Amino acid sequence: MKYEKFTIFEYDSLVEGYVYGGVSFTGTHNRLLQEFYKEEDFPYYKLIRKGVRFCQYVGVLQIGNLIIEVLPKADKTPPRHERELWRKMLLGMLNAVDALTVHVPSFSALSLKQNSILDLYFEIFVTECEQLLHKGLVKKYRKVEGNSQALKGRLNFVLNIQQNLTHKERFYISHTTYDSENTLNCILLKVIKLLSKINRYTTITSRIGNLNLNFPELPDIHVSEKVFTRISYNRKTERYRNAVNIARMILLNLHPDVVGGKHHVLALMFDMNMLWERFVFKSLVKFKPQSYFVTAKSRKHFWRSKGSPTTIIPDIFIDTKDGEHVVLDTKWKNIGGEAPSVHDLRQMYAYSKFYNNAKTALVYPGLNFGLLAGNFLDEIITVHLKQAE
Repeated sequence: MKYEKFTIFEYDSLVEGYVYGGVSFTGTHNRLLQEFYKEEDFPYYKLIRKGVRFCQYVGVLQIGNLIIEVLPKADKTPPRHERELWRKMLLGMLNAVDALTVHVPSFSALSLKQNSILDLYFEIFVTECEQLLHKGLVKKYRKVEGNSQALKGRLNFVLNIQQNLTHKERFYISHTTYDSENTLNCILLKVIKLLSKINRYTTITSRIGNLNLNFPELPDIHVSEKVFTRISYNRKTERYRNAVNIARMILLNLHPDVVGGKHHVLALMFDMNMLWERFVFKSLVKFKPQSYFVTAKSRKHFWRSKGSPTTIIPDIFIDTKDGEHVVLDTKWKNIGGEAPSVHDLRQMYAYSKFYNNAKTALVYPGLNFGLLAGNFLDEIITVHLKQAE
């Protein structure tokens, strides 16, 4: 199958008839995206005339043979030769927030150039499965019930009479067996079989085939969020964690087939607002002085009338060693070195007053470090209020 890949930046558009990176966006591509689109609360893109416009979600969207990689941008639309820079930035942020675990010396060892983040997830998953096979898959005890030619375990008299009255050579028994058929291995095999259908990364095609051959035959299981939340790790199964985490992202983001079930749909997309907030928080926790305490989403009530109280929720709250408080609010948007918007400043003013004149800061992304300092002019505001009265 021939795959067609588009690499764009967030808030970019794909329009029929235009060429992006040497690949023409056709009406067939547009129809695939329209089939996947849902009007109510669909977060990834919006429909426009003869095309789509993407939102703040970044990552990879694969529909059949169509692959769209959406990269973040902190400045104005970067030139196309900077795709690799922004791809590495996205991978670095995902790695920092534990959405991606890389066990190699550097990203370059994974042959990232010209490939998408989806390829990276596939390669990491395949590598993890290969290591698990090499060390031996985990085996567990499980109960087995059914007809057998040998009498072992416990004989179920009622079912044996019902099913084997005319088959004296069979016994309906229940017993315990020790093998590789357990939830962890079934999840991994389910993803391996899926990758054999949707993978377009040629360097791991043969490795996926080898995994298919070397894995034991296991039943196909239905997976949901509950299946993953029930998994508990111990000393023997801890080595499964990375592979299962990637399997969870792939399987739970696999959407129902569109266009009559002809196309697999995999949307591995991340909200840049949430990713940026989590990245800043994780970075502060990692590099802060020991005497500082950093918490995320510190919720407080600030207004109560009838009904439930209204809350104020700053993104990041810092307690300093001197008893001072610092409130940070992350904003994934480009202000181009200009002053913050009035709305953002009003929000920070509310945080400052509610937290006893705490220091506040807006944290924007950018390729260059910059600091714009200022003060809230309480005295001037008071004078204006008095004049207005």
